Amino acid sequence: MLSEEKISLAEEYFERAFQSQLDGEIDEAIDDYKTSIKFYATAKAHTFLGHAYSLKGEYESAISECKKAITLNPEYGDSYYDIGIYLLNLGFPNRAISWFEKAACANDYEPKHFPFYNLGKIYEKKYEWLKAIEYYNKALILNQDYEPAQNAVIKMATLLN
Repeated sequence: MLSEEKISLAEEYFERAFQSQLDGEIDEAIDDYKTSIKFYATAKAHTFLGHAYSLKGEYESAISECKKAITLNPEYGDSYYDIGIYLLNLGFPNRAISWFEKAACANDYEPKHFPFYNLGKIYEKKYEWLKAIEYYNKALILNQDYEPAQNAVIKMATLLN
């Protein structure tokens, strides 16, 4: 059984890691996220470790951490979303689609308009404009003030005329 002390240490190292990441000290953040995970592994810690790796351009390591997070908590949508972003950064938009769809369906994920917006961008680049508009509109249903989606819908409507 886990002791309260281990959980407390895990939380302490996570907070240190997060602060280091905010301060641009990525290597320190990575070390502290790893220490946090050794004390008590959580989906959030693995996902944030993945994000730290991504800041160094280490997308394969980032994806690996997010997949570990998914095994710990399949409802933690940040992991799915982040994998989608990393795949986009690696130049694999088609592989990113299913990850954004999973993020949008995850119970423990906010803001859900982001995956829909990114799906719209993918389909826009594939010249599937009606599908792009569909996803941009889904993003706007969830956040009517999201300007990138508003602008994308206007752009798509212009292209269709």
